[in-house]
Amino acid sequence: MARVTKKRKATAKRATTKRAVSKRAVTTPTVDPVVAKAEAKVEKLQKDVDAQAKKVDAARQKAAAAKAKAAGSTRATDKRAAKTATAAVAKASEKAKAARAKVSEARVELTKAKAAATAKAAAEAAEAKVAETRERLAKRAEADLEKAKAAFEQRWMKARAKADERKVRATRKKLAAKTKAAEKKAKAKMAEVERKAAAKAKAKTKKKATKKRATTKRSTTATPAKTGARKASAKRRGRPSKK
Repeated sequence: MARVTKKRKATAKRATTKRAVSKRAVTTPTVDPVVAKAEAKVEKLQKDVDAQAKKVDAARQKAAAAKAKAAGSTRATDKRAAKTATAAVAKASEKAKAARAKVSEARVELTKAKAAATAKAAAEAAEAKVAETRERLAKRAEADLEKAKAAFEQRWMKARAKADERKVRATRKKLAAKTKAAEKKAKAKMAEVERKAAAKAKAKTKKKATKKRATTKRSTTATPAKTGARKASAKRRGRPSKK
């Protein structure tokens, strides 16, 4: 089914293209004004040439008739008529020749006009082709630019993601080092505090023990002294006074 659909679409596309080409082919090309004017001039002069040719034929027929009449006549009038008819043929021939010359000149001008028109049409067609190419390339450039932007954006984002990831890893490593150093410093400080606290407690305990021993020693030393003092006092009270 998919192949059949594709074939139908391709056929329809070709048919549309053929119709478009046919429409362009049917379009009647415009005639250059200079060429049209030259053609009209040639046509007008050609009509004059045809008319002059008819006049020459008529004059020749008239001259032939006059000559034939003069040949069989002795009258001076017929001789003059034949001479006049012959002169009329020559005059008509000169006019016909001039008309043909004018037609030839007009045809040369027509040929030049057609050549100039062809060159102008070719230049215009070339310019139109250039403009069409420029427009087509501009549209293609826009499409290619969008593709290039998308591709560049994708590459840039990928490269940026890698660079950012490297920065993140470096930051993580740096902060991990700082955290480790801080933890080590904190542990050292805690150990120092604990050491100082232990030393202080030990010193306090030692001080208490020393104080207790000193108190016990003083108590032991003071008791015999007090007993001796009491005995001496009693002895003094028992003796008579000397006179």
